[in-house]
Amino acid sequence: MKFLRRTYAVLCREVGRIRKYPIYWVIMIVLPLLSFAFFAVLFENGVPTDIPVAVLDEDNSELSRTVVSMIDATPTAEIRYGIQSMEEGEAMMRAGEIQAIILIPHNFEKDIYNITQTHVEAYISGLNISVNGLLNRDIQTAVVTFSTGIQIQTLMKQGMTEAQAYTQVLPVSFDKHVLFNPYTNYAYYLLPSFLPMMLLIFTIMATIFAIGTELKGSTAGEWFRVAEGSLGAALVGKLLPVTVAMFTMSMVMSFVMFVIVGAPMNGSFLLFTLAGFEFVLCYQAIGMMIISVLSNMRLSLSIGGGYSVLAFTFSGLTFPLMAMDPLARGFSRIFPFTFYTDIFVDQALRGAPIVYSLLDMLWMSLFIILPMLALPRLRRVATDSKYWGRI
Repeated sequence: MKFLRRTYAVLCREVGRIRKYPIYWVIMIVLPLLSFAFFAVLFENGVPTDIPVAVLDEDNSELSRTVVSMIDATPTAEIRYGIQSMEEGEAMMRAGEIQAIILIPHNFEKDIYNITQTHVEAYISGLNISVNGLLNRDIQTAVVTFSTGIQIQTLMKQGMTEAQAYTQVLPVSFDKHVLFNPYTNYAYYLLPSFLPMMLLIFTIMATIFAIGTELKGSTAGEWFRVAEGSLGAALVGKLLPVTVAMFTMSMVMSFVMFVIVGAPMNGSFLLFTLAGFEFVLCYQAIGMMIISVLSNMRLSLSIGGGYSVLAFTFSGLTFPLMAMDPLARGFSRIFPFTFYTDIFVDQALRGAPIVYSLLDMLWMSLFIILPMLALPRLRRVATDSKYWGRI
């Protein structure tokens, strides 16, 4: 009962501080909501469409115009410009006005009717890998479809049926089945990294700020006096509002992903929600450890921000973990973000059994337990005035 009474006293004091300092509301509520809204709007379409493309049609024939129309009909490419030279197209690409140039050579139609091989060239900007891949896929599909149609028509003129001609042209068919993300929706892939990344940044910031302001304002002694010297009551009462606020933000994050954006939830939403709560506790514990060790709010916020960026880099979303060298894969395990991302992929996209995610949750729990080793240091910096007043 003493612990609960002390915790409640610290909690009441913390609620008063939150009311007094609007920056708390900005860090815990306003900024997370704004960031979630920003990414929801950014990835509203899910898949990049209508990417600007220029065409240099040197043949200007009926068949060349057909190819251009087929490319323009793809979901990715949009033929916006007809150019007169490659130099003009190169200048537009350097200026960022287009992402690709389609070149159809002279005698394109004539070569086709004379059964002479011709070609269509695509010059695609490689600055954006995702755009490069989408344009390459759709342009190639359009040209191959056009070429196949020409061959089928030629064979049908020779007396074959359409089915026979199709089999002659494509004796082996290829059927592709994309699993877990069949529409190659970038929102399903990127939002589970960007939104939790923002959540972890604000969780670390709020935790460091909550404890750091006590040290900076030389009020840490009062904080512990209200807790009657109980480190557990002081810490729980201090961080409980942050826990509640950031877990609420994790639920808002889930609403954005699964309701607004429409990402699938093929597994256990309950497990995913518990993982979100554990995720918040992980980064609260890490934030507490950072401010306890450094006892300097400005430096702690900088280190916390750097740690957050590295978490995103080594999560496996920017570059596949399986393609990293063993040292990099091992380094990725020092971030709870890596395990949380695995849980999202397993539960939301793959629909894996719950048991597949339990090991990830066990690993995440270590990031709650291990930072507790810094608690003696926290007691020291909170009760020794020589650590107070630092920026």
